Amino acid sequence: MNKMVSCILPVLGVFLICLVTGCMSSGKFRRNTVDPIVTIKDGKLKGVVATLLDGSPYYSFKGIPYAQAPTGNARFKAPLPTKPWNGVRDATQHGPICTQYDLSISKLIEGSEECLFVNVYTKSLNAESKMPVMVFIHGGSYSYNSGNSETFSPDLLLRHDVILVTMNYRLELLGYLCLDTPEVPGNAGMKDQSAALLWVKKNIAKFGGDPDNITIFGESSGASSVTSHMLSPMSRGLFNKVIAQSGTTIHDWAIDRNAKKRAFRAGKLLGIETNDTDELLAYLRSLNATLLTNLAQKTMTFDETYRGLPDYFIPVVEKKFEGVEAFLDEEPLDLLVKGKVAPVPLMIGYNSAEDLVLIDYLIEKLDVYNREPSYFITKELAETVDNETLKKFGERLRQFYVGGRNLTKDDPEIIERIGSDIHFFYNSHRFANFHSAWCHPVYMYRFNYDTELNIIKNFTAYAHLKGASHADELFYMFYNFLNKKPYDEHARLRELALKVTTLWTNFAKTGNPTPDCSLGVDWLPYTLIGKEYLKIEDDMKMGNYADIKRMMFWNELYKEAGVPHIA
Repeated sequence: MNKMVSCILPVLGVFLICLVTGCMSSGKFRRNTVDPIVTIKDGKLKGVVATLLDGSPYYSFKGIPYAQAPTGNARFKAPLPTKPWNGVRDATQHGPICTQYDLSISKLIEGSEECLFVNVYTKSLNAESKMPVMVFIHGGSYSYNSGNSETFSPDLLLRHDVILVTMNYRLELLGYLCLDTPEVPGNAGMKDQSAALLWVKKNIAKFGGDPDNITIFGESSGASSVTSHMLSPMSRGLFNKVIAQSGTTIHDWAIDRNAKKRAFRAGKLLGIETNDTDELLAYLRSLNATLLTNLAQKTMTFDETYRGLPDYFIPVVEKKFEGVEAFLDEEPLDLLVKGKVAPVPLMIGYNSAEDLVLIDYLIEKLDVYNREPSYFITKELAETVDNETLKKFGERLRQFYVGGRNLTKDDPEIIERIGSDIHFFYNSHRFANFHSAWCHPVYMYRFNYDTELNIIKNFTAYAHLKGASHADELFYMFYNFLNKKPYDEHARLRELALKVTTLWTNFAKTGNPTPDCSLGVDWLPYTLIGKEYLKIEDDMKMGNYADIKRMMFWNELYKEAGVPHIA
């Protein structure tokens, strides 16, 4: 969900330009006299030998098809099986990225509907190596981005002797149109992801990976994706550990409950006004794929404009249809509370100032928020309580955060706190609490490094505020054109990135992010009583119940509303 809105982060627009133009490559590729060849069920793949920043070699295989995207009269359906190929397929370059529109630069990225590819980076091609596998699912509000190495390179992770896999999946309408019919039940993009995980499970041994030690990790909508896979029967058994960075499937912005009506509103914007589902579907299938982008904000209702984030054409709870396999057909919260969740270790957390990137977006709406502070209340609560209670909740929020007065543009820090709590913090705590309640290992963190590597924060007008912004932690894990200069020039920053990637890869290897004392801290698992978490900051140490006062405020609202809350 790191797109957010057009007023945020022009830097993310640069991401996409570089994804398309390839303005920076990961490492320096050097061709061997004999290119590496891997044989999988579909055929032979030719990769290249590349070098990491430390000079060590690795094998790179890009643009590997893991499924076919249905097109034409099959558009919007679940992914189709791959077709085997003859000869040796070139896997030295990325496949096309998925058709998308980047609001931050008002630019269409045409890409392709046929974009279902994985990229594999490994130090060994020996099937007996059994290296831990880390599969990264990119964020981007389910509407933009890709797994390409120009942004998500393997340089910082592979030095820890793991395999990195990244993926593309269909976005916005192409991936998340829902008509509540057997033909288009929704979640095509999630089914793409699940197909990619199945591909990894079946094929990663050929790249030296251990199919029984796969960690899925993601940031923002990538984090809500990996937690969705924990609940989906379609993905059961395809992974062994999960890392969720700044997002879960129980956040307001991760599930759409108004998807069918939204589809008809999109149709009207695109030139067809109808109440007939078949007529709408035929029309949408007839359009150029590039027209099926940039529609999320344009299809929002008044309430959606002011309550929550503008992330729509996203996952849904599917209606059940005979003969149609659903990715998710029950409410995520219900599944989580009932323990119908993959029994795997979970690392989960958030950045200390997540909504710093959204301050300007929220400031633009202050007139409405000051007039009716209940618009700050989450959609989940707003749909649960009556209007009078909702208004009381809004007034209590105003009293808690600003002592009963109105907010102004001179309150950026307070605005950030409110937004962070609503959009990220509380439901991260809630997910950790519910998963831990079923005796599954949970490691919670609060990321608070504040350095030149906080690239997202440092591109905003609020770099002077304390804390780490949404997506800042990615630049301690992935080396790219944006963090190249500070990373190359400062040994301290390289040390911090080494610490972060050590925690992440230790967890992927063993299920414990600190299996020894090498980092000087023992990261204790989260418990219902202690609510332990790791402070990822200069003085790395354990704490209890991160942001406790603010979380207890929200927990009381959830408790009074009669919905599942933190124990």
